[in-house]
Amino acid sequence: MIDFLQFMIAGCTIGSIYALVAIGFSVIFNATRIVNFAQGEFLMVGGMSAVSFLDAGQPLWLAVCLAIAVTACAGMALEIFAVRFARGASVLMLIVLTIGASITLRGLAQIVWDRNYHSLQAFSSHEPISIYGISIAPQSLWVMGVAVAVVAALHFFFSRTLTGKSMRAIAADRDAALLVGINVNRIMIVAFAMAGALGAIGGVLIAPISLVHFEAGIMLGLKGFAAAMLGGLGSFPGAIAGGLLLGLGEAMAAGYVTSSYKDALAFLVIIAVLLAMPNGIFGKSSVERV
Repeated sequence: MIDFLQFMIAGCTIGSIYALVAIGFSVIFNATRIVNFAQGEFLMVGGMSAVSFLDAGQPLWLAVCLAIAVTACAGMALEIFAVRFARGASVLMLIVLTIGASITLRGLAQIVWDRNYHSLQAFSSHEPISIYGISIAPQSLWVMGVAVAVVAALHFFFSRTLTGKSMRAIAADRDAALLVGINVNRIMIVAFAMAGALGAIGGVLIAPISLVHFEAGIMLGLKGFAAAMLGGLGSFPGAIAGGLLLGLGEAMAAGYVTSSYKDALAFLVIIAVLLAMPNGIFGKSSVERV
């Protein structure tokens, strides 16, 4: 029983990161109807930026805030200098564009930083907390707590703010949103900034647990995409559920079967979802009149 609870905690920790990545995918998909495969690199940029600011002598809280701001700016730059100019292109071409952006960000990361592994100090004590024989790393509590806070903040943003409601309107019907005077360009910039910030939050949260380097975002991005697909691409509740389910599945597979193939679970999830339920758990089926 203790082992099961230990695996549950580990699964919820990494699942929270996957959920943040999946929400970033959903934000971009709802605003642009494309899949941003540079989302994983936002995690890498956030983690590496936080390490750099911390090494420059900034306190941890300021280094984290600056890293989030830098990554949000990277997201806005992606929309302004790449996606906006290719807006008339096909969805497939836009997806290829985001893949190119992810490769570019990895290349720039090697120039700005290096190819080495870096660690970020934990947000609080390194000493694990023991509860009835279960060891919980304080950073795991930070990951889950911040993830809950981010989800609550996003719920408030989308339900109570004018910008959030405008973003929901664009997701529901882009043409109708244009007709009622919603500034789609501004909303798209906000969406990419939010995706960058969400990626950076995930990056700085996971950096004290897992070392960060220029290729750290590849696998996290793919697993976040698998979580988004599992929950239903574009659905925020689905992104949360998909991230947690994938994280728990990985933890249980590594604990009770073998850790050698736990990374393959994300790809198996993508294949299974595409075959069995293409719209995901919370996704809505669409009907087109022809």
